[in-house]
Amino acid sequence: MQVIRKIDELRRVLEKYRRAGQRIGLVPTMGYFHEGHLSLIDAARKQAEIVVVSLFVNPTQFGPNEDLDRYPRDFERDERLARERHTDILFYPDVAEMYPDSFYTYVITEKLSRVLCGKSRPIHFRGVTTIVAKLFNIVQPDVAVFGRKDAQQAIIIRKMVRDLNFPVRIIVAPIVREADGLAMSSRNRYLTETERQQAPVIFRALQEAADLVKEGERDAIRIKDRIRRKIETAPLAKIEYIEIISPDNLSAVSTIDQKGVFAAVAVWFGKTRLIDNMVLLA
Repeated sequence: MQVIRKIDELRRVLEKYRRAGQRIGLVPTMGYFHEGHLSLIDAARKQAEIVVVSLFVNPTQFGPNEDLDRYPRDFERDERLARERHTDILFYPDVAEMYPDSFYTYVITEKLSRVLCGKSRPIHFRGVTTIVAKLFNIVQPDVAVFGRKDAQQAIIIRKMVRDLNFPVRIIVAPIVREADGLAMSSRNRYLTETERQQAPVIFRALQEAADLVKEGERDAIRIKDRIRRKIETAPLAKIEYIEIISPDNLSAVSTIDQKGVFAAVAVWFGKTRLIDNMVLLA
């Protein structure tokens, strides 16, 4: 595995593989790998001969008073795990490499970036789409893999790819969960012991919602109410949002009558914000 820190060097290396006809897969990450990240690497390996994993804590997707400074970082551990998963290139640039002085250009996916997580994090998705667009231009991958846990992000990236004609195929890999159902996230390490014990209520609430739909319930208000009541059984949980969402345009639906409709939630446990989602009608 090569660790590359400079854009020009990465482009030179990748051009050799490209001329040899090898497909290139990209897995964009902010590091502090868990099994969810590693499953994305595995998914990319199935689609491409050369797998590039980017490791960059992107400052433009953090708002004021968010956790940029304390976001977990452990490069040596990430390097070891990426190597064990047979990553070909670990792209590890610094901030100055990705955002040189006088950086003024941003990519914004209108409308989709203003709902769900975008309501409380108004600059977040501008930062996400900008850094992903930059990575697509730098790496020029044939395929890029994202995780289903960040469902809004995945839908926004797909829309950006269509709108801006990026020649890259987007794969969205399934959520990887802990044994008790909690969706894996680098931020889970922020949870106190008591918060961690209560956090799986999110998964149980979503599972109850999916079971209700299987039984024939189609009213989104009733489904949201069931999710809310279940989450509220955890004393430390503070709900930011619960929505039943169309996979096409992230709009809220009143009736669950379309394949791919999913429930999306954001819940605070203390100072830790957790998101999760589940498809209700497959």
